[in-house]
Amino acid sequence: MKLTFNLLILLFLWAGASYGQVNIPKEYGTTDNWKKQLNLQLPLLGHRNWILVVDKAFPAQNAAGIVTINTGEALLLVLQYTLDQINSVTHVKPLIFTDKELNYITATQVPDIEKFKTKLFEIIPKEQAQTMLHDSVFVKIAKASELFRIVVLKTEQVIPYSSVFLQLDCKYWPAENEKQLRESMRKDIVK
Repeated sequence: MKLTFNLLILLFLWAGASYGQVNIPKEYGTTDNWKKQLNLQLPLLGHRNWILVVDKAFPAQNAAGIVTINTGEALLLVLQYTLDQINSVTHVKPLIFTDKELNYITATQVPDIEKFKTKLFEIIPKEQAQTMLHDSVFVKIAKASELFRIVVLKTEQVIPYSSVFLQLDCKYWPAENEKQLRESMRKDIVK
């Protein structure tokens, strides 16, 4: 009886510690498991969901709406694959954000920073990337995770402020159409 009770307590502790986390064990022997996890998540995601491709020091989040997948891969590789997957679906497109701080890191601070930024902006054209202060990312994610799922793809990147944040938007309904719709509805309500 006592053994059963102790096992139940351990089970509850384990379930609580892993809630919202999807950690891919290294013993699977392949780095493609994170891709499978992302591919399972992507059809479920839509407008207002987020996919974060983050550096190694990005903190694990406790919010119930956040799913963390440990990729064990380089950030740029994960980012390229993720964007390719998003671009291949019919329902969502990414709004891309990078940390504003990345623009101020010098080669003295991080010797490979220019090489990293060059490769990053080959994957995401600089004009498509919006910037935001790193701390404001946490505010947006905390608020979004109250209602919407956030998928965090944790990478092996060790360059500070190198994370990329993808807010998903509807691919088949442009913002201009939404604006026109709301204007028509407003006119109808006023009548």
